[in-house]
This record gives sequence, C-alpha cells and structure tokens, in this order.
Amino acid sequence: MPEDAPREVIAQTLREEILAGRLAPGDRLREADLATRFGVSRVPVREALSQLQSEGFVTLVRYRGATVSAATGSAALELIQIRRGLEVLAAQLAAERRGGAVAEDLARVVESGRSAAMNLAHAELPPLVLRFHTLVVEAAGNHQLRLMLEPLLQRVSWIFDQHLRERTHDSWSDHAAIAQAILSGSPVQAGYLMSEHIAKDEQLLIELDQR
Repeated sequence: MPEDAPREVIAQTLREEILAGRLAPGDRLREADLATRFGVSRVPVREALSQLQSEGFVTLVRYRGATVSAATGSAALELIQIRRGLEVLAAQLAAERRGGAVAEDLARVVESGRSAAMNLAHAELPPLVLRFHTLVVEAAGNHQLRLMLEPLLQRVSWIFDQHLRERTHDSWSDHAAIAQAILSGSPVQAGYLMSEHIAKDEQLLIELDQR
C-alpha cells in the first residue's frame, strides 16, 4: 500500500461525509477519535485534516483542533467566479466533441433532473445538479481541466446545499438548454448559456452575502 494511502482514505471518507451532510458545519473532528476509527496513528489523520483544510472543508484552529467549516457567501462567490471561467471553457470543449462518450449520460441526467424538479423530489436534486456539471467537464475531454474543476464543483455543490438549495429546483431549463447546445455541437452557444447560468448563481450569492 502506498505511504499516502491511509491519508487519502481518511480524507476521501470525511469529504464524502461532509458533502452528504453526515458531518455538519461546526462538528468537531478529534484526531484521537479518527485515529481509532480508521485504525491508524494520528499522523495520517493530521495529514488528511490538513488536506481538507486546503480544500475548504475543514477549519484548523491552533490548540482547539479541527471542525467542519461553515460555508460563507463571500468564499462561495470567489469559487463561483473561478468556476465560471473554467466551466464556460468546459462547455465549449464539450460542444466541440458533441458530448463525447458521455453524450447519452448527459441527456439522461437532464431528463432525471427535470422529472425530479417536477415531482418536487427535493433530496434527489443536489446530486443530479452535481452530476450534470461533472458530466459537462467529462465531456470536454481535457484531463487537466477536469482535475481543476471537479473538486471545485464539489465545494460549490456543498455550499449551495447549505444556503441555496431552492436554486436546484429552477435550474433545469438552463441545464437542458446547455445540454442541447453541447449535443448539437454549438460551442459558442454552449459557452454563452453556461456563462449566463453561472451568472444567476453568482447573483444569488451576492444577495446572500448582503443579507
């Protein structure tokens, strides 16, 4: 097993629990408890918590330990601004490839999202939104872009789940239009629609930060 495997396993497990809401903002993450849980020393636990701090999921305070971070509107706005530039590029590249190997998956997730929104299946919507945007990145066929965007999308999804869950209900007409532009091979239109879509999220976060 690679030396960093325990750290990666711990970080991935805690990340998934934070994203799923099983660990909530403010929850304490005690090194001793985590070391016992994962059957390791405190060293990989400390490394995993440091990694999650760098990703914005955990806050480390000297002499007080680690807690799950609370997402702020200002931090979210900064992430959205970065995401906008990268995901517009992803949509354009995806359209050049007409969705590539995930074209059918992209169409299916749009139908699933619209159906869930229509049926007010609230719990189903956030993961479907994340799945849609992840597929756009995958469809772009650019590995480096994917490495940059996928962790960013996870953080944005987590923030929206805390503050703007209602946005997931009314975004599927945007998603459908973006998917159509991608699948029809229209890079300019796909990029424009993605930019407009993310601009709505940006405006909501500006309003949130001003409350």
